[in-house]
Amino acid sequence: MEKIFNNNNLENSNNEVLSADKTPSFATFAERVYPFLEMTPFHRTYYDILDAYARGRIRKLIVSMPPQHGKSIGATTLLPAYMLGIEPDTRIAIASYSGTLASKFNRRVQRIIESKEYAEMFPETTIKQGTKPPGWIRTSDEVEIIGHQGELISVGREGSLTGNRVDCFILDDLYKDAMEAQSPPIRENCWEWYTSVVRTRMHNASRELIVFTRWHEEDLIGTLCRTEPYRLMTSMRDIDEVAGDEWLVLNFEALKASPPTELDPRDTGEALWPEQQSIELLETKRRLDPQRFEAMYQGHPTAREGLLYGDGFATYATLPRDIVTAASYTDTADMGDDYLCSVAYKVDTDGIIYITDVVYTREPMERSEKMVAEMLLRSDTRQALVESNNGGRGFARSLKRLCPTLHIEWFHQSANKEARILSNSATVLHSVRMPEGWARLWPEFYHHLTTYRRLFRANSHDDAADVLTGIVEREMPRFTRDSMRRLAFV
Repeated sequence: MEKIFNNNNLENSNNEVLSADKTPSFATFAERVYPFLEMTPFHRTYYDILDAYARGRIRKLIVSMPPQHGKSIGATTLLPAYMLGIEPDTRIAIASYSGTLASKFNRRVQRIIESKEYAEMFPETTIKQGTKPPGWIRTSDEVEIIGHQGELISVGREGSLTGNRVDCFILDDLYKDAMEAQSPPIRENCWEWYTSVVRTRMHNASRELIVFTRWHEEDLIGTLCRTEPYRLMTSMRDIDEVAGDEWLVLNFEALKASPPTELDPRDTGEALWPEQQSIELLETKRRLDPQRFEAMYQGHPTAREGLLYGDGFATYATLPRDIVTAASYTDTADMGDDYLCSVAYKVDTDGIIYITDVVYTREPMERSEKMVAEMLLRSDTRQALVESNNGGRGFARSLKRLCPTLHIEWFHQSANKEARILSNSATVLHSVRMPEGWARLWPEFYHHLTTYRRLFRANSHDDAADVLTGIVEREMPRFTRDSMRRLAFV
């Protein structure tokens, strides 16, 4: 990822990045006071954005990123010290889910301000040492800048800030864990505290920074984005274009799933910090709990009550003996970001559909044709159905060349996709069986089905749900006709 520098940055003769007022950039400051800091390209982008916030170019900023990616070190430890250095009259409040954690951040900031490296960069910003000078406050929850109006206050969620005017709020993880975030009373109390404490201590020029790992779609970030205007940040240009009352919202996904941007130009599937959390490690975490992974690591929380297949799919260990159909259903990718989805399945005499193999990919057509052909052959498919929409007919002809003995047919799907998926969802859950361990076999297919929302426009991908719906639409009427024939014969 290329580093994006602020337009007002320049370099001195020692190649140190400076701002127009000759103070070091936030990234340079961070590396000097924390020489052990790992500064990957992703972190430099993050620090450039925090630099713009520190200098007042951003008033309202929301950043979400996965756990253990340096969120708090940047925003809640280094940033307050830096802001007090460039403007020692700033009154800053740090808030977290507990007063103990907020106090820990405060003490870390104080240690930075006491360091020799800090004094060399910001000699005007000093704090009380022992009992000197008298008359200035220094505790684990509050510290004042000597000779200035600036101070740093720490408070836990639901704590009081009575009498304190705040120029800058930094809210870092107001929920301790998933249990708290899933609790409606705690979410309501958090919102009440935010509106009655945080907002009442703000003035016209106050700034807010919210840095979270997402837990729930109705957490503080979700509620703010639902009730107040916001702009998704994709470029540093957004800083100058955002309206005064708009939030700038930036989400760093652990595994890149959204389209590339100037701020996050990764290709699909790339890890955010591979040296710390590799693709393999992240995929393992995803398989353990796809819904929680989507919230915590991808920044896209989904309430379970909003899921279309909320009860989950039944699984099987072995196939039954009374199989009557071995078929497949393929839907080619509609657009560049869509998935080709091809599912092999078997149907027993009771009409239960057993999924046996899946190709779920965004590989180009010349590659996906071979992948599907190999799946059809190894799954002993007898009939292959291909939707002819968007190049599906050509795909079916290619399959016929690769599998000349297989019966392949194509058809055009003209019915409304949303209506089909929603109306058949109960039948899909009732009649479809997945093999045990299918989350490990087809992680993306599993993820897109188990997090599929009932609210159609909230879904990034509908390819997997569409194909399961197509299979049910094809097999259920045929099974009903066969059952009627058997009953008539008896």
